[in-house]
Amino acid sequence: MSRPHAVEFIGFLSHQEASEIQPASGPLVDKAYLGACARAQEHAGFDRALIAYHSAAPDGLQIAAHAAHETRRLGLLVAHRPGVVAPTVAARQFASLDHFSDGRAAINIVSGGNDAEQQRDGDFLGHDERYARTDEYLEVLKLAWTRSEPFDFDGRHYRVKGHVTQARPLQRPHIPIFFGGSSAAALEVAGKHADVFMMWGEPLAGIAEQIAAVRATAARHGRAEALRFSLSLRPILGATEDEAWARAERILDGVRGRLAAAKLAALPAAAKSAGPQNEGSRRLLAYAERGEVLDSCLWTGITALTGAASGAAASTGIGGNSTALVGTPEQVADALLAYHRLGVSHFLVRGFEPLADAVAYGRELLPRVRARLAEPLPAEAFAAF
Repeated sequence: MSRPHAVEFIGFLSHQEASEIQPASGPLVDKAYLGACARAQEHAGFDRALIAYHSAAPDGLQIAAHAAHETRRLGLLVAHRPGVVAPTVAARQFASLDHFSDGRAAINIVSGGNDAEQQRDGDFLGHDERYARTDEYLEVLKLAWTRSEPFDFDGRHYRVKGHVTQARPLQRPHIPIFFGGSSAAALEVAGKHADVFMMWGEPLAGIAEQIAAVRATAARHGRAEALRFSLSLRPILGATEDEAWARAERILDGVRGRLAAAKLAALPAAAKSAGPQNEGSRRLLAYAERGEVLDSCLWTGITALTGAASGAAASTGIGGNSTALVGTPEQVADALLAYHRLGVSHFLVRGFEPLADAVAYGRELLPRVRARLAEPLPAEAFAAF
């Protein structure tokens, strides 16, 4: 039986210095900070870095272009929301980035999990309709990236007639498609289109459940073997276990401070009762209710505090990606390897002190995981596959 895919590490790039414990500072587009983060992550051994999408943020493709100019090897994973521009336009934009970056572009499709945030960009479709639109959007994207002859497309959300372009990606057959979402509608689109399915940090049992569900969907489209899996986590490292947990408590206090400054120290009762609109955040909250520490070192403290970014909490920049692995580098590496044995091949690791943590991960965490994966697997390990 073959071994799992080799591991890939994904970092995070932002247009300015900020995190859940640190309000944004400096210019809106801080080119020096962005360049420093990109170079630091490349030096640290990250394979690529995510550039997030938000209706109020600067354009991610332009951020990626600047980061590409500042680096030589780092891949750029750009979050993109279907429905904001035509898929044929997006296809040319991403193909152009792929050429300018010498084949380092990837796209993270974000269909959207919050109605109010969608409506700021003029999108008033409901949840399931957004995913139906995403299905068509990805069909058109892939046609535009792969067809050299004119093509037509006639769907419910998009119609294209005689489209042809010179701007096809450098990567073949097309730019890698990363995709996330935990609802039934999201899993259906993922199984049909995704190259990499992205998940937030749940316990091992939850991740195994999601992997099985997406693989079953992909199998109906003859794609089960092609699909890979990414897990997003927030490692909190310390030289000792006690030191790591002390740092976790300081981070929790910092998040409380951010919420208090925004007058959200206690989320309104209505927000708590309504809960988050997206299924991924609801899953995280359900796990947080089971305990503050799950498996060996998966910490749900920030998830519980913020309601997995329910309602107004999200306006502070605190996102749903809130579960952390807390411990020494060796303990956190052990936890990552346990997920890897389930089939996770990509890890998006982002710290609460973004630049300093990226450097620390490159020094203490990434090499440990890669070294362990290079060791021969004991015979009993294959029982997990």
